[in-house]
Amino acid sequence: MIYLSQLLGNPVLDADGEKVGTVSDLGIATGEVFPRITSLAFMGPGRTPIMISWRKFVDTYDEHEVHLKVIATDLRFSYLQPDEVLLARDILNKQIVDTHGMRVVRVNDLKLSDTSSTQLRLLGAEVGARGLLRSLHPALERVALRLARTFGHPMPEKIIAWSYMDLVERDLSNVKLSVSHKTLDDMHPADIADIIERLDPRLRGQVFAQLDDEQRAGAMAEFDDDAMAAELMGNLTETDASRMLSEMDPDDAAELVSELDYDKAEKLLRLMGVQEQRAIRQLLGYRENTAGRIMTSEVASIAETATVADAVELLRGLDEDFESVRYVYLTDEDGKLSGVVTLNALIVAEPETRLSELATEDLVTASPEDDQEDVAEDIAKYNLLAMPVVNDEGRLLGIVTVDDALDVLEEEHAEDLRVAGGSTEGDDSGHASTLIWLVRRNAWVALWALGVLALAFAAGGSLGLGETLAAAIPLAVALVLADDAVSYVTNFFLENDPDDEDSPSMIGFTFKGLGLGISLGALVALIVLALESVIASPAVPTVPSSLGDLGRALATGGAAAAVATFVSFASSPVYLGVLRSRDEHNKETSGFTLSMVSMLVAVAVFLAAVMLLAGPMGLVG
Repeated sequence: MIYLSQLLGNPVLDADGEKVGTVSDLGIATGEVFPRITSLAFMGPGRTPIMISWRKFVDTYDEHEVHLKVIATDLRFSYLQPDEVLLARDILNKQIVDTHGMRVVRVNDLKLSDTSSTQLRLLGAEVGARGLLRSLHPALERVALRLARTFGHPMPEKIIAWSYMDLVERDLSNVKLSVSHKTLDDMHPADIADIIERLDPRLRGQVFAQLDDEQRAGAMAEFDDDAMAAELMGNLTETDASRMLSEMDPDDAAELVSELDYDKAEKLLRLMGVQEQRAIRQLLGYRENTAGRIMTSEVASIAETATVADAVELLRGLDEDFESVRYVYLTDEDGKLSGVVTLNALIVAEPETRLSELATEDLVTASPEDDQEDVAEDIAKYNLLAMPVVNDEGRLLGIVTVDDALDVLEEEHAEDLRVAGGSTEGDDSGHASTLIWLVRRNAWVALWALGVLALAFAAGGSLGLGETLAAAIPLAVALVLADDAVSYVTNFFLENDPDDEDSPSMIGFTFKGLGLGISLGALVALIVLALESVIASPAVPTVPSSLGDLGRALATGGAAAAVATFVSFASSPVYLGVLRSRDEHNKETSGFTLSMVSMLVAVAVFLAAVMLLAGPMGLVG
């Protein structure tokens, strides 16, 4: 096996052994399962780029040099064909789509198989650390491998086979991929959406433009970032964008149109068919975050006097892209919803059976103005696949399907995590995300170090290093408890609805916070005072003065930490008020930000308390 990084830069020698240039790239024919190398690109005299046929002119090769079959004067230039790409230019260090792992990765090196003395084939892309180290210098890879084996953590290659690679930085309309080559065309819309979201912004539009209308519509409905979805649609022509909206379910299309400015939205709606336009405008008439906004108007409904045969005929006549049918809804002579029949009941019933005999009349319904989260929770509570939405007269307007309910619950869960300071990312394996996680989880360490420096500066040299550190030790406890105070607030916020009569009152919450602050503050003070008494009575009385100073510094810090702890929990109603106020205005609040504010307040209170107590406790003269 040989790698592209081992070939690049090697000398190219002709049949007489004369150097004619250095290897700059290799070309491959993409229409094969394991593409063969078809072209050799090298820099000739005067840095002149030259490309020649690999099969015709290359004799032998290794990790050090490439030998040609002919002398330099017999070389004939060739050109890159439409179905060929250059490995270094088009693939190396570029993002590709791993259609097997459903992810976007960066190519660090390319692995080649020398199937014969002259023929090379591309096996796949190396996307792991080994490829990166090898591309910098082969010695780095060898050192890393030895270290990894020494510590019992091997570094395996991470190879993505060519058959699972999809290029994103080249116009794929000019690249003929083999039948066995799995591309974005074969993937589920949710996987396509996930991959496009992970691409560099400059590549998203390029990949999205390669999809047909149906694929675009499916992927657009799966995007988590509405703003990004609107941006991608803005890059399309008005005709293409309108055609894509027509392919989408009405509720998904309405959500996307709501992200556009008014003029753009109106132009796109006017280009759509009358029926699709009417369905989307109807949904846009409801407020955001309500059942009306997320329902779909595509409903299988029939008169309650109809038979099973009539219902089956109705279902057979539905369009292929009609919303998935789980129930057939019955309406009375006034057009009001009177019952529902499941597909299971239709399948086992006789054709002449009246639907009213099979119907469930005890229905769970929603109003179009109901909160979408309440509707989603009811769907989960009653194990429904869809919930009918009716107006005040009981007429059927649409249905909220279980997949839309799951989306709502997922959004609410993600919002709850953000409020609580958690992460909504599913992949925390990267070094950057791990570092961010460590910083977020251990921010108190940095604030503690900041507090030590501030304490030393505020003391103006009146405290020695030992006394400063001793006084600052209890600050670490105060910071951890300040973080816990915010966790206490966010948990209360997530678990209790202020509009719920059974929810604890703000007064009760305030008194509980004060009680926790007093209890925990007293506990901190008692523990520190107990440590101070041990230090003040040393077993070896040879350095009593220095130990006494340390003890007094520790006691001062403990008293200050107790005050800071009390303030942290006493402030919990303020933090709760901020959370509820921002929630009423549909604004997200980061739990991490609240924790940082709480810990900064704790540091400030601690420093103020230390300076006030230092004199009376004999810490400074």
